[in-house]
Amino acid sequence: MKIGVILAVIGGLAIATLIVGYVGFSAVFKALSILGWRGLIFLCLYSAVPLIILGSAWFVLDEAAPPRQWGAFIWGRVARDAGAELLPFSHLGGFVIGARAAVLCGVSATAAYATTVVDVTAEIIAQLGFTGLGLGLLVVQLGNRSHHNALIGAVIAGMALSALAAVAFVILQRRGVHLIEALAKRFLPAAADGAGLVGRALHTLYENPLRIAAAVSLHFAAWVASATGVWLALRLAGVSVGFDAILALESLVGAIRSAAFLAPMGIGVQEGAYALIGPLFGLGPELALALSLLKRGRDLGVGLPALLIWQGQEGMRLIGRRGGAAD
Repeated sequence: MKIGVILAVIGGLAIATLIVGYVGFSAVFKALSILGWRGLIFLCLYSAVPLIILGSAWFVLDEAAPPRQWGAFIWGRVARDAGAELLPFSHLGGFVIGARAAVLCGVSATAAYATTVVDVTAEIIAQLGFTGLGLGLLVVQLGNRSHHNALIGAVIAGMALSALAAVAFVILQRRGVHLIEALAKRFLPAAADGAGLVGRALHTLYENPLRIAAAVSLHFAAWVASATGVWLALRLAGVSVGFDAILALESLVGAIRSAAFLAPMGIGVQEGAYALIGPLFGLGPELALALSLLKRGRDLGVGLPALLIWQGQEGMRLIGRRGGAAD
């Protein structure tokens, strides 16, 4: 692991600890005890709902995929999120892990990697819409309180930058394929043919806008479903917060985490976002931080077994290839 990643993880942990300490360790852990094991177990079980929707969004992009491969895309999405949330490197590693998991379940490598790129694009577009919804709810909640204008301006600026990034990403996919192929031929000759296949597959995918629109819609539904799970977990613990408040909170925290994608696992960023935004919607900072810790527990409870299973699949494939070579 690179020293920079290690330092980033340590720095994130230090920031998260300072935030919890500032709010009060006893207050945060008391709030965490209110949410309790029931809240954690519920979030772990409920995570299947948004993951199935996300896997479906990925699946609909592959026009050639037979219905039996629907589960492969769902499993690939589970592995992708597990890698992105638990492994201390960029989200790119999660994308590769997800595509690999789908390939191991029978999806062609070209389709897996090409649809991953377009699926990420669809998710960015859907998150822009979800963040816009959260921003609207934030403006309604704050009214004319001018001292929060800086926060609203920061969210708008972040949305504008994300929109520009999304447009640039799409242009790169549509116009930059030849550049990628040229670079692959020069520096990675063995991967040049694969890069060309993926590039042509990307062009084919963008020729079907209805499938991309369906993927964007499903991603938006998954964002709403994830926020619904948080709201239900709080209700289960006896914490009464409006559904619109949780929608806004989750959309804005998600936007901040996405903007800080370079922070490994979002450590420190997620905690700071919850502590800052939670009180604006009636969720005390100690309860907001407890919710953040509960979601960390869910990520471990779901993601760690997923990564172990994926590693087992990779190991079995390697053993099979060695056995075939020996025969």
